[in-house]
Amino acid sequence: MPRFFITLSYNGKNYVGWQVQPNGTGVQQVVQESLSVILRGEMEITGAGRTDAGVHARRMIAHFDWEGNPFSETDLVRKLNNFLPRDIAIQEIRPVIADAHARFSALSRTYSYHLTTQKDPFQHELTYRIPFSPDMDRMNRLCEVLMEYDDFTSFSKLHTDAKTNICRIAYAGWEKSGEHFTFTITADRFLRNMVRAITGTLLEAGRGRLDERGFRRIIEARNRNVAGDSVPGHALFLEDVAYPDDIWL
Repeated sequence: MPRFFITLSYNGKNYVGWQVQPNGTGVQQVVQESLSVILRGEMEITGAGRTDAGVHARRMIAHFDWEGNPFSETDLVRKLNNFLPRDIAIQEIRPVIADAHARFSALSRTYSYHLTTQKDPFQHELTYRIPFSPDMDRMNRLCEVLMEYDDFTSFSKLHTDAKTNICRIAYAGWEKSGEHFTFTITADRFLRNMVRAITGTLLEAGRGRLDERGFRRIIEARNRNVAGDSVPGHALFLEDVAYPDDIWL
């Protein structure tokens, strides 16, 4: 059966996360239901990963299987965007090889977290306001330390179903533009709550409360209780999911 990848973006404010859940509406559920109505059959989609409640995505990828599609991919994008709520948008639908998988074929994921020191009535839902200007040099030095490790148990939500807490971080760093601070991180996979926990811990360094030795102790402890608090989800974005070139048809 032909397989397709959907590229979509969403504002996560009104959702309990990506995944279908019994306690609220997930983005996956809304897209599945819309796709089922348009294609007139029960559809299931599989995403590249989970995003938590309130977290946004600029580029999430999901796959679905469908045979006998009466629409072109371009028409299906248009029909879905007309049907979906305003906080979910489809960018593209492309055919892929039969064994391509939105989650398991992914080479990397990239997230960004957005902070500000200014009160802004137009950005407060998408940025996390902090009452101090963080030390960028200190935080970026600890980002270099972060990339020396691969076990991130100290930054994982407790009691998850993950079989391993090993992740390989390819990039982590902070940038500043005016009073806006952005943390970007790319890895082959992420644990539940990992980016938010790392961000919160790096902010402890940014306000002078954590040095390199202490940061290494936190990572090596493999204990979530010794790391910093997780920052709120509303300022976190899934920016991109990368795949090998040979999956596309």
